[in-house]
Amino acid sequence: MSVTETSDSSAQPGGLDRFESLLRMCVETDASDLHIAEGLEPYLRIKGPLEPLTDQPPFESGELQTIVERLRPGFAEKRIGSADGAFSTVGGARFRFNAYWRSGGLALAIRRLEDRFRTLAELGLPDELYSLGDLPNGLVVVSGATGSGKSTTLATLIDHINQRHPCHVITVEDPIEYIHRPSRALVNQREVGQDAGSFNEALVASLREDPDVVLVGEIRDTNTIRTAITAAETGHLVFTTVHASDCVSTIARLVGVFPAEEQAAIRQQLALVLRCVISQRLMVADGEAVRAESREAMTRQRTLASEVLMVNPAVTNLILQGKSSQMYSAMETGGTQGMRTFEQDLARLWVEGKLSERSAMTAAKRPEVVRDRAEQQTRMAANNAGRFANASSRRPV
Repeated sequence: MSVTETSDSSAQPGGLDRFESLLRMCVETDASDLHIAEGLEPYLRIKGPLEPLTDQPPFESGELQTIVERLRPGFAEKRIGSADGAFSTVGGARFRFNAYWRSGGLALAIRRLEDRFRTLAELGLPDELYSLGDLPNGLVVVSGATGSGKSTTLATLIDHINQRHPCHVITVEDPIEYIHRPSRALVNQREVGQDAGSFNEALVASLREDPDVVLVGEIRDTNTIRTAITAAETGHLVFTTVHASDCVSTIARLVGVFPAEEQAAIRQQLALVLRCVISQRLMVADGEAVRAESREAMTRQRTLASEVLMVNPAVTNLILQGKSSQMYSAMETGGTQGMRTFEQDLARLWVEGKLSERSAMTAAKRPEVVRDRAEQQTRMAANNAGRFANASSRRPV
């Protein structure tokens, strides 16, 4: 049953009616987030900016407690801490929530989830990444800040596997965001707190459940990282996420959480099982092409900048030796394998008119590299256009 559905709609408390109305508004306005707190008007985040709904009165304490009780029974009585979860509405829209206490009152942060699986092209990622779903084993890591689209990228890759491979997929999530209906694959999804006590507990158990592919929503501690690496070593394909700013720091984080005396051994294991690192940043699209479409859209569209490190034998050797700085060169020269650095992708977005020069330069660690790569891409595009024009002029009429 939906979070707002009852056997008698006329019996719904007013708070639930208003809550359902705000959820519909999220869908209708294409908002990504809804914020509700006692004594404050609701807020919507519509493709970037967070805006108050000044025509909506604040929720009262009793109303918000009723809503939270429906989402997570028993939490409102504790008057401390926070709780995560996900739910679907009567109309089929799906949301993730975090309920928490603030200054003695309740608050809710709600994220609207996609109602379909996007393609890699729609996400702004190279199609070469689909090949990750064909791997027989190994570890694939997606990194980035909260809200950078890590779960969406993993959902796309898992859906690709589900549509093409007769295998067993187990996901361990907190909460379950995207629902994968079994297609060619058998997909079993487990939620931490409801179906399992922790990520590591569920991951250990999954290895006894005949999986081919395991998705771990996030690896937060040494035990879970260790188990994920072991799962990849023993013939499973493991997908997971990490909070890190780029591909090199992702590898450093996976190794650095272990005690110093263990890091050499972990680095060796990781070098052997790691297949790919994808790092993501979601940015406001403020480039010329966006401005040309609509001045209003300029502040409301967002675009993904990404970095991709495919682990080939050369990269494996760099990981073993701890030569992090040389991985950037490997990414820059690995374009045919789908690799790229953030600087290369920022340059692409600038040249395509999705990012302004200022935004591209501000986001880059090495702005001079972005400018150089943008000039290279512009010259290449001009040369290709010239060759096409010359070929067309030589065609017989």
